[in-house]
Amino acid sequence: MDMVKVNSMDFGEFVDVFGNIVEKCPLIAAAVWSQRPFSGLEDLENHFFAFIDALPRSGQEGILRCHPDLAGRDLQQGTLTAESQHEQSQAGLTSLDTDDRLRLQQLNAQYRERFGFPFVLAARLSDRATVPRELARRLQCQPESELRTALGEVKKISHLRLTDLLGAHSHSARVELP
Repeated sequence: MDMVKVNSMDFGEFVDVFGNIVEKCPLIAAAVWSQRPFSGLEDLENHFFAFIDALPRSGQEGILRCHPDLAGRDLQQGTLTAESQHEQSQAGLTSLDTDDRLRLQQLNAQYRERFGFPFVLAARLSDRATVPRELARRLQCQPESELRTALGEVKKISHLRLTDLLGAHSHSARVELP
């Protein structure tokens, strides 16, 4: 999909296509739509990120709470979004043995108890061995630092999802704006 197509989308189509760039947050896509036209992938991405950055802490934590636990209940029940299913599968989290799955669930619960939101990690950039190590490491972080780290992971996930939709060629493809 090219930027000309993106810029020509009506509101409903844009939200349908980009509504899960930030997990289960179509409101962000709805707000970003009004910023058209976009000059390219980076410009579009910057509008998503600026929206996240402008939110108060409660809104940023809300975005994090929309993310599923890695290898958690949503995966077991088959209720992950298509994007999360794909990402967790690529990281090997859909084929954990019982011990590894239980260990991850335990760490996820500790993390959620400590920070008030689920552990967010760009799973596609990790693997099944890295995820529990990173989760255990981040459990030791201070809350303010962890909030920034988790939001950074949301942005990595969003970047990967936008790249999936627009293709790698969109990085350099720019549209001349009036």
